[in-house]
Amino acid sequence: MSEYSTPSNQDNGNESLPFAAPCRKLEISAPLRWIALGWKDLKLAPRQSLSYGFILVLCSYLMTFLAFTFGNLVVLLALLSGFIFLGPMLAMAFYDISFQLQKGRKPTLGHSIRESWHHIGNEMVFAVILMIIFLVWARAVSLTHVFFPMRADPDLAELATFLGVGTIVGSLFAAFVFCISAFSLPMIIDRKTDMVTAVVTSFNAVLRNKVPMLVWALLIISAVALGVITAFIGLGITLPLIGHATWHAYRETIDSSDWPRHAEN
Repeated sequence: MSEYSTPSNQDNGNESLPFAAPCRKLEISAPLRWIALGWKDLKLAPRQSLSYGFILVLCSYLMTFLAFTFGNLVVLLALLSGFIFLGPMLAMAFYDISFQLQKGRKPTLGHSIRESWHHIGNEMVFAVILMIIFLVWARAVSLTHVFFPMRADPDLAELATFLGVGTIVGSLFAAFVFCISAFSLPMIIDRKTDMVTAVVTSFNAVLRNKVPMLVWALLIISAVALGVITAFIGLGITLPLIGHATWHAYRETIDSSDWPRHAEN
C-alpha cells in the first residue's frame, strides 16, 4: 500500500458513487514535497522519463519551425498556447511511469504510451473541453483590442490599460484550465471513472486548497518558463519532473478509493 493509500471500497456492488471524489486539506509546503517526489521518480526511471521528455522537446522545435516557416510570431505564440493546453494530456505517460514505480514495477515507456491510448475516449472528451475553452479564450483576447490605443503616440496609461485587461483575461482562462486539469487526468489513469467526475473532482480540490495550489501553479509556470528560456532544451527535464510531481500531487490530495482500479492495475 502506498504512502497515500486509503482503504478501498472497490467492491461496493451497485452502490452509487459520489459525484466527485473528496479531497484532503493540504499544507502550503505540499508542492515542494511533490517536486521532491517527482525528482525521485525521475532518478528511478531516467531513461523512460527523459526519452519522452526529449520527444516533447522535438515537438516544441517542430512547432517553432512551422510557425516561422508558414506564419509569424503570433502563430508561434498561438501554437505554444495550444501546447500548454495539451500539456496535461501529453504528461499522461509520466503519470503512468510514476504509477508503475508506485506498484513496484520496472517502468517501460511502451506501457505508458499504451496506457495513455487505453484512455483515449476520456482524453478526447478532455480535448474537446480544452478546445472550447481555447476558442472562447481566443475570442476574448480579440475583444480586448478595443482597449488598444488608436493614437500613434499612446501614453503609458493607455498601454497599461490594454496590457492589464489582456493579462486579466488570459489569467482567468489559464486559472480555469489549471483547476480542471490539476488532478483529473491522473485520476483517469488510476481509477475507473469518467472525465466529468475527474474534472469536477479536480476543480473542487483546487478551490478547497487555494494557497497550496497557487504555489503549485507558480512552480509549474517557473518550470515551463525555465524550459522555454533555455531554447526548449530544459523542457526535457522540467516536463518529466512536473509530470511525476503531478502524480504525487494527485495521490496526496484526492481520495479516490470509492472508485475501482483498472483491471490490469
